[in-house]
Amino acid sequence: MIFFGGDYNPEQWPEEVWDEDVTLMRRAGVTIATVGVFSWSNLEPEPGRFEFGWLDRVLDRLHDGGVKVALATPTASPPPWFTLAHPEAMPVTADGVRLSHGSRDTYCVSAPAYRAAARSITTELAARYAHHPALAMWHVHNEYGTDCRCDATAAAFRTWLQKRHGELDTLNEAWTTAFWSQRYSDWAQILPPRATQYLPNPAHVLDFRRFLSDELLGGYVEQRDLLRAANPDVPITTNFVQGGWVSVDHARWAGELDLVAVDHYPAEAGYGTEEETAFGGDLARGWGGGSWLLMETAPNLVYTPGRMHAKEPGQLTRNSLSYLARGSRGAMYFQWRQPRGGAEMFHSAIVPHAGPDSPVFREAIGLGRTLKALGRQEIGANEAQVAIAWDAPSWWALQGGGLPSADIDYAGAVRQAHRAFYHSGIATDFVFPGRDDLAERLRAYKMIVLPHLYLVSDEAAAALREFVAGGGHLVVDHLSGIADPAGRIRLGGYPGAFRDVLGIRVVEWRPLAPATSIALDNGDRGLRWSERVETAGAETLVRYAGDVLAGAPAITHHRFGAGAAWYISPGLDDAALRRLLDQVAAEAGVMPVLPGLPPKVEAVRRDDLIFVFNHGETPGQVQLPGPGQDAVTGRPVPTSVTVPPGGFLAVRLG
Repeated sequence: MIFFGGDYNPEQWPEEVWDEDVTLMRRAGVTIATVGVFSWSNLEPEPGRFEFGWLDRVLDRLHDGGVKVALATPTASPPPWFTLAHPEAMPVTADGVRLSHGSRDTYCVSAPAYRAAARSITTELAARYAHHPALAMWHVHNEYGTDCRCDATAAAFRTWLQKRHGELDTLNEAWTTAFWSQRYSDWAQILPPRATQYLPNPAHVLDFRRFLSDELLGGYVEQRDLLRAANPDVPITTNFVQGGWVSVDHARWAGELDLVAVDHYPAEAGYGTEEETAFGGDLARGWGGGSWLLMETAPNLVYTPGRMHAKEPGQLTRNSLSYLARGSRGAMYFQWRQPRGGAEMFHSAIVPHAGPDSPVFREAIGLGRTLKALGRQEIGANEAQVAIAWDAPSWWALQGGGLPSADIDYAGAVRQAHRAFYHSGIATDFVFPGRDDLAERLRAYKMIVLPHLYLVSDEAAAALREFVAGGGHLVVDHLSGIADPAGRIRLGGYPGAFRDVLGIRVVEWRPLAPATSIALDNGDRGLRWSERVETAGAETLVRYAGDVLAGAPAITHHRFGAGAAWYISPGLDDAALRRLLDQVAAEAGVMPVLPGLPPKVEAVRRDDLIFVFNHGETPGQVQLPGPGQDAVTGRPVPTSVTVPPGGFLAVRLG
């Protein structure tokens, strides 16, 4: 079954609306609804007094209507009675301000009272619904990521540090506490990073974010284990959310979930939405090991900073199928029915304020039919010969203060590399340098790209060195291989982890001022960054042509064992980076999914099923590897086919 549906909040509506909801869900072909995410105050209106009658009726109605349920534990939004009774469980900011009730995520995951209350409501839900016939999966919590700096967090942080470092001397060495007289002589002296006079210790901040990831994971595991004990046959997940504020290492979490589920909300309108959709889907597939679930996205709006943009006709369908093409087991949305009030009353919904007589609901009906047709057949796995490294700790480290430039953008660098492959039609995976099986995973690829991989362990460096020596093609940019996992600089010249495989040595960084650039001798311009590079066996492909760096290496190539490694010293614009990566891909023997696609037409392949999307405004002529069958209609499809503007095609080859 392909999951199709989304967050359903019946507690926000009078009961007479519920029957209409089920009728509309059946009309749209909805197969699953996420229920109960923010319903704690309805389920437990007073401490220890539970009201499940309304939820019984909701689940029974959905079951009778043929709709499965992803039942959530509501622990992301404690009720007012809890936060008033346990003010010590409210989160504290880095400035020492304890937040008040009035929003969601009003909890400290380290607070004993919160953890106890979360276990209690989870236990009650498990006892009542673990064998309900509508239950398809458990949805624990919502978008883990809440930060707290209170005393309870401090105590938990110290315990975590003792497990990680063992001895205080080891911690002092890892954190370089000899700097600024920060050496600790007692564990009790260590606090979470709080507002301080000047720059905090970056290793302290980095370890705290690692701690938060593990502490939040501990809260998830407590609930998961209670649910699993009630019925081990029901899969359990939580919904990952991306963002620079999220102190969750999703690559580490993924092994604790039965199914990786992801919330993804592109933040660029126009064609940027399609680029971000592809990026989010490919990254989620990496976390999920090939299979994952789109748990939330916006059905009819794109949220850019300060503005909501309505999606064009057909975009809901194309975006949803793009996620499916990239390994998702379905397409789910926030939310089913747009609420009349509340902080997100203008959030996107399948049933908007206008009701079912609306463009978004009509398109959802057609999408439901398409997904039903696709769900009747086997959909194979994605395959890629290129992978990009993604590393949450490197992102965290490059968000700190005291860096050489305020323009460093880890996530932007990763997205730019992915965008280059997207426009070239090359299938792309993600790999995670922090995983123990990195060396084994790298063997599946011909080409690896490391954008801003700032933190690198000895084990990860060895795995990448082995990849190149064995015939792989490695592309490394500036700010990669600079520090060890504690954030300590690898001495002897940058990038310390990769100097030998790259055949270069960087002796000086020269970040560029905003809105400036530096000339390169191939006609391109270096952006944001430049540096003094010395070759140590590498061939210089492109040189700096301006400033004091004129004549110095800018882009290099080095044969290493049976493979090769490229180093990109300056920042490049999209066109220049794409040309370079296309050159490396060609040398590595990597081909596009479908060569020669028109602009804004993309193709994604899952075994013998090819999805083609035309995001442009003109018809797109596509050459398939051979004739096939339309996977939705069953009609024959010739080798040469035209995809209409805004349209899609799913073709089963053979």
